[in-house]
Amino acid sequence: MGLLTHERYCDEIIRLTEELRTALRGADLGATVPTCPDWTLRELAEHVGRAHRWAGEIVRTRSAEMVPDDKVPDNAPADDDPATLDAWLADGAAGAVAALREAGPDAEVWTWAWEQSTGFWARRMALETVVHLADAALTADVPYTVTPELAADTIDEWLQIVVFVQAHGDREAAELRGEERSLHLHATDVPDAEWLIEIGADGVTWRRAHAKADVAVRGSLTDLMLVLNRRLAPGSDRVEVLGDAALLDFWLARTAFG
Repeated sequence: MGLLTHERYCDEIIRLTEELRTALRGADLGATVPTCPDWTLRELAEHVGRAHRWAGEIVRTRSAEMVPDDKVPDNAPADDDPATLDAWLADGAAGAVAALREAGPDAEVWTWAWEQSTGFWARRMALETVVHLADAALTADVPYTVTPELAADTIDEWLQIVVFVQAHGDREAAELRGEERSLHLHATDVPDAEWLIEIGADGVTWRRAHAKADVAVRGSLTDLMLVLNRRLAPGSDRVEVLGDAALLDFWLARTAFG
């Protein structure tokens, strides 16, 4: 479960997609995305739109297994016209949200993760869009903002994903175990928005806490979320890194699967 209600996640999918569409208007869709250098801005947008449609199809059909991409209707824009891409993004978000609202949060469906429910997909698609909106805003050189609830939930979910993939054999995440080490995230603009991440013999654990750690990262809640998702370099003057900076680099290098 996340920090928001099912209806709020649905609302956010629509709102964030509208913000993505706004960022794309007038931008160079052939520009390389600095934070996802294998993609152009158009390819980034199509990735988001396909994710919405894929999750929407899983929910709409109450699928008990993964739906292949070629079974997802309207899985690419019909042509290269930016207006076609814009309408396709809007329709994909609206279709996913309609399926999610009709299903409610508790219907059982396939997911790749720890929770086999439609509520998982509402949260996942909202937070997927949070992060890729940051990619688009950076590429298009437009402002990026996110609400504190969404930024905090994105951090929570990402840490859940790290723990999950480590438990399920991800090779890079498997290296996040051994001698006891810790990282602390401290938001300077939102009260009590702090996380303690601990690495030990059994792997990664985390909790919301104020505690001394081997390395601490201080900054706005949004910037902490962007650093953890590798969308803002830890050397940026927007954040302060105290203590063992190499441990933070080690963490970021071994959580590069998302």
